[in-house]
Amino acid sequence: MTLAQLTLRSVEVRPVLVPLQRPVVSRVGHFDRWPLILIDLRTDEGIVGKSYLEPYLKQSARYIVPAIHDLAAARKGTRIRPLEDFQTARRALNLIGYEGVSMIAIAGLDMAAWDALAKAAGLPLAELLGGSAGSVAAYNSNGLWLTGVESLDREAEALIAEGGFTALKLRLGRERLDDDRRAIRIVRDAVGADVKLMVDFNQGLTFGDALRRCHALDDEGLYWFEEPVTYNDLRGCAQLAEELTTPVQLGENFYGPRELMRAMEMRACDYVMPDLMRIGGVSGWLRAAPIAAALGIEVSTHLYPEVAAHLMRVTETAHWLEWQDWAYQILAEPFQLADGRLIVPNKPGCGIEWDEKAVERLGYDI
Repeated sequence: MTLAQLTLRSVEVRPVLVPLQRPVVSRVGHFDRWPLILIDLRTDEGIVGKSYLEPYLKQSARYIVPAIHDLAAARKGTRIRPLEDFQTARRALNLIGYEGVSMIAIAGLDMAAWDALAKAAGLPLAELLGGSAGSVAAYNSNGLWLTGVESLDREAEALIAEGGFTALKLRLGRERLDDDRRAIRIVRDAVGADVKLMVDFNQGLTFGDALRRCHALDDEGLYWFEEPVTYNDLRGCAQLAEELTTPVQLGENFYGPRELMRAMEMRACDYVMPDLMRIGGVSGWLRAAPIAAALGIEVSTHLYPEVAAHLMRVTETAHWLEWQDWAYQILAEPFQLADGRLIVPNKPGCGIEWDEKAVERLGYDI
């Protein structure tokens, strides 16, 4: 196989705001609409690479979009080499820091570049990376937020039915421990003992509260405790991981492979789940996932199920894919689910194409 040589011509970057079927209600905020930043990377050869970012805050597009344009302008007329471009972009921005907008902009362009290369090769991204298209075990993360516990049973049943799921994400961190315990038991009674419950505190606990609460819930048969405290309290997370029977999950807020490595060195978690926007897109993932694999740490995903599914097909210690349908409203062909697994389409690239009518309807000015 001879890989096509692609030359970056321009980028088109468009923010959209999609309504959520089930609003996000957590310790870090309440969102009934979700911002996405759509990226079209155009090449001189006519191939268009596509990706999107999920920056959480609508107003964040005001500074992320210009950063993407600046990075693309610096590369205009150059050959697309994502691994090399990742390093070049990082060096160009190190004076303002590797975290935050710097990495987010780099990641968005990186994912679009890999999509373009895979399209030019006529291969799914997973095959371009040496793997195969197929399916990936997924859990449903579309609901079970910090809402009233009375309706959690019906919602859990509906989430299972959305794709034959055998695992769900439940958010915890209510004011009273007893309410968290009640939420767990309502969901467990509704879906049965065989369904795995991953619980997420969304960084909502102080370290002292996390010590008390996680120990109190350690005998509930939960699959993992996710981000019980602020993501950068690695020392506190390491103590929790050491003391608890329930595994501790971290990683969605690690900016780049070195931050993941630092958490591994401190034994801050039992599982890790990088986020493509923060870890550095496909190139950042390809550098980070082998670090976890070398230590025998299982790797799950955070958001971006369409791109992440390809990467899970080539990740040695692939664990669980987090599935949400938040981007489906602007996708021309949403990915399919079967028996709790997301199916990677056997088509060139990542499989992302826009529904332009929906994009026009949901777009907004910055």
